Amino acid sequence: QVDVALYHAKHEGRGRYSFFDPSLTETLRERRQMEQDLRRACMREEFEVHFQPVLDTKTRKFTGAEALVRWHSPDRGEVGPTIFIPVAEELGLVSQIGALVLEKACEQAITWPDHIVVAVNVSPVQMMGGRLASNIAQALHRTGLAPHRLEIEITETALVADDELALKALLEVRALGVKISLDDFGTGYSSLSYLHRFPIDRIKIDRSFVNQLPHDLGSASIVRAIAQLGESLKLEVTAEGIETDDQFDYIAEHGCGNMQGYLFSKAVDEESVRKLFADEDACRSAA
Repeated sequence: QVDVALYHAKHEGRGRYSFFDPSLTETLRERRQMEQDLRRACMREEFEVHFQPVLDTKTRKFTGAEALVRWHSPDRGEVGPTIFIPVAEELGLVSQIGALVLEKACEQAITWPDHIVVAVNVSPVQMMGGRLASNIAQALHRTGLAPHRLEIEITETALVADDELALKALLEVRALGVKISLDDFGTGYSSLSYLHRFPIDRIKIDRSFVNQLPHDLGSASIVRAIAQLGESLKLEVTAEGIETDDQFDYIAEHGCGNMQGYLFSKAVDEESVRKLFADEDACRSAA
């Protein structure tokens, strides 16, 4: 009982204490089972990559897709990344999963039309591991994908931990010819300074600002400011979470070059996204 309470206190964070409760035993048992299942999933490569298309705001033509990891467990069914990624980070498995996603994303992008870019999320652990650029170079070499067709997405969290190490990693990635995107822009405290210090090519407006457009004046002002900032710094700007025609119209009117969201497509499997791109390419050629 003491061990169970101790585990719960540690899991809650530093400086906490916890009293034993019978429900904690079940929580601990479930947690340990999740850890076992996740380790097994990495050995068996049970992870799949789905893709959410990105569109050009003016032409409504596809310009790329964001790769998103999915875990289909034989025992648990579909497990969302918000559930298993934190556990993978604690177990030291996130770099292994990230490398798998990178490889699969590049493999799929090779089958798409040449102008379509694939974006892959990179965790802070991958950023600080010292092998990000070499892992990317290996994936590009093995799959044959041109570097300019790959974009990595980082969050502000990845830059906060050790900005000097992050800068070194990003400069190495940029030297490969791979582009860099700053995800969830505007939600952190130092976003503007990061644009000045780091080799960023694209900023992505967080969906928390987009989902209240166009009626929330505060969100509307932030979106306009970010779009204008991107234009002045010659950065690409992508708006996430577009779900309504009103949101699309506002974003298009205020200078965001690209967008993604359920209005156009949810994240789909590799076969579906390949068909989506191929159909549009055929229409483009016919025109």
